Formats: sequence, C-alpha cells, structure tokens
Amino acid sequence: MNLTLIQMTLIMACGAVWRFARPAGLPAEQTRLVLTTVVYYLLLPAMVLEVLWSADLGLHSFQYALLGMSSIAFAMFCIWTVGALFKFEDRRLGAMILAAAFPNVTYLGLPVLEQAFGGWARSVVIQLDLFAVSPLLFTVGIMVARYYGEEVVEKPRPLWLFFNAPPFWAAVIAVILNVNGFVAPVWLLGVLQKLSVAVVPLMLFSLGLALSWKALTVRNIPYVIPVIVIKMVLMPLFAMAMIGFLPINGEYRAAAVLDLAMPCMVLGIVVCDRYRLDSSLYAMAVTVTTAISLITLPFWHSVLMN
Repeated sequence: MNLTLIQMTLIMACGAVWRFARPAGLPAEQTRLVLTTVVYYLLLPAMVLEVLWSADLGLHSFQYALLGMSSIAFAMFCIWTVGALFKFEDRRLGAMILAAAFPNVTYLGLPVLEQAFGGWARSVVIQLDLFAVSPLLFTVGIMVARYYGEEVVEKPRPLWLFFNAPPFWAAVIAVILNVNGFVAPVWLLGVLQKLSVAVVPLMLFSLGLALSWKALTVRNIPYVIPVIVIKMVLMPLFAMAMIGFLPINGEYRAAAVLDLAMPCMVLGIVVCDRYRLDSSLYAMAVTVTTAISLITLPFWHSVLMN
C-alpha cells in the first residue's frame, strides 16, 4: 500500500507542479477541464462498459449499494448534528455536509484499489460509484445544496436529468449485455481496454491539478476539523461495522470499506459553486483530507487485511 501511494502521490504531484508552472501558458483550471471532460465522456464510459459487461453482477451489487448509501447517510447525520449544535452558517454547513459525506471513490479510489488489490477491484469501485455514491450525490446531495445554498441558474434542472450522463448510460448498456449473456467481440474488448488504461493516470493528474494550497485558511480550520474526523475516521468505522452484517467476504470486503475511506470528492466543488455554498471551505477540505489520506489509507488497509 505504501508503494502504491508513493506512485499515486508522484502523479498527483505532477498535476500540482503543472498548476504552478503553467506550461505553454495553460492554467490548471483549463487543463483540468479538458482532461476531466475527456475522461468523463469517453474514457470512463469505456471502462464502465468493459468492467460491468463481464462483471459478476447479482445480489452483491445491491449489497454494495446498501453499504455505500448507509455510510453516506451516517456521515450526513453526523456532520448535520455538529452543524446544528454549533449553529454553523447555512452555506458553510452545506459545504461541510457534501465534504464529509461523499468520498472520492473513483478519481482516487479507482487507482488506489486497482494497485492495492488488482484489476478485479475496479468492479467494486464502479459498482459503489454508480449504484450508491453518484445516485445519492445527484439527488440527496443536490437537495442539500439547494436547501443550504441558492440556485444560480434561473430555471433549476430536474434531479433526474443528472443521471443523463455517459457513465450511467454505459452502465445500463453493460448490465443489459451482461444479463443477456452477450460476449464482447475481441476487437471491441481490445479498444475498451486501451481506452481504460488512460483513466487512472489522467484521474490522478487531474486530482493534482485540483489541489490548491491557496485554499488553506485559518478561518476554515474549525469547520474542516469535524469533516476530517467524520470522513477519515467515523465513516470507515461505520462501514466496517455495517459490512459485518452483509455477506461480502475476503478482499472484496476490504476493498469496499477502503473505497469509502477515501478523502472528499473533487466534484463537490462544482456543486458548491453552482449553489453558492462555501467553495473555499470545500476546496480546503479536499486538499487537507487528500493529504491526510496518505496516512489514513495505509492504516485502514492494514486493519482490513488483518
């Protein structure tokens, strides 16, 4: 795990250096937008199609969904309780709820789990993301953002439109093909595999581009501390306890819990910007929890593998 994280950190560091150096005059935000767009619309759907087409789908897919949703709900309740107790400002509390509840299961979880456990872990990551994390983010997460923030656009989009996304359509197609027993042609499988290979390094590089130490401010420390405790400690503990009631065994159990122990999801910054939550607070939470994860992930990995 330590060797894996060193490799991941170096790739993220390349993104951080790009943010500082700006080669060819390209700013980090513009570069990240291009890379994440390519990943979101082409490379990630290709990986989803490749993995879920041949994955062993069944009752355990529902179990991953139950584990992910219950863990997110637990984290939301914990941070909401803290916010209500200390009477945090709405726009800050909204950002804190998103930061504490939604882990970076794909952009960091996918490369970490694939390197730590092997290629089979991609199925765990994708099922947790598509069946639990993303559905909750685009429904409950958006409702939280609307409640604590304010709508920037004049006409809000219906929640169901957020599912009209390439990874979701790729998942639907893959599940249909999988359930009906269609075998992927060798030539198509080769194309999907070659596209999938680019996902991990580009995700890590984009994550490095997103990290900004300028977001670290003293005034946000009291708000980030409860996010760190809930996201990096309490949520993994709850997931470990919850998975004990589910028939998920062996390394699949460890992979699922470790994926939920990831730091804050980068995509939440977009949600905060759109609904005018405290984006600087959320950005600081992403940066700090990502840095702390270099310590907590090896710890949770050692605990789960013992």
